[in-house]
Amino acid sequence: MGKLHIIDHPMITHKLTIMRKTETGSKDFRELLNEISMFMGYEITRDFPLEEVEIETPVSKMTAKMISGKKVAIVPILRAGLGMVDGLQTLVPVAKVGHIGLYRDPETHLPVEYYCKLPFDIEERTVIVVDPMLATGGSASDAITLLKNKGVKSIRLMCLVGAPEGAEKVMADHPDVDIYIAAMDEKLNEHKYIVPGLGDAGDRLFGTK
Repeated sequence: MGKLHIIDHPMITHKLTIMRKTETGSKDFRELLNEISMFMGYEITRDFPLEEVEIETPVSKMTAKMISGKKVAIVPILRAGLGMVDGLQTLVPVAKVGHIGLYRDPETHLPVEYYCKLPFDIEERTVIVVDPMLATGGSASDAITLLKNKGVKSIRLMCLVGAPEGAEKVMADHPDVDIYIAAMDEKLNEHKYIVPGLGDAGDRLFGTK
């Protein structure tokens, strides 16, 4: 069964607070999201299996441990999810990157797919879906469904800020998927934005507000 993990390390919380501030510009917002994504990556990869290997240090030979060739893919939900890729790739530089394009219909607030490009062996990989905001949960749930339809068996969802409504939807639709977030906020407002949240992550990342 999947679990909800709140990664509220003091350094993550501190950086997230700066990101939330209205006066934080795109450059700082991008850099902070990149840093937080890398820090969160330590937790999301915590259970990756290790194998013993023989190495030689400057002093002697020894048996040491390395990650045992686990295949990973990072799949951002466009466009805001792009801001979380570099931080994870710093930790797992051999990870392949796919892209899923979803936008929220302004009338229905439901996600609409417009793009999907994934590694050819996606079904063999542990897939980390990334999107800064887990609001209604619609986009995340649809992206996970799309990946399952492609044969993916191991999926983790990593978000920056969540609302209870979004977390509940993803857990109800996909009880086998672990969710990792840095903060669980209060609620959604009438426009389906997270309160207090940090505004539109895509606009703040790319300076399009």
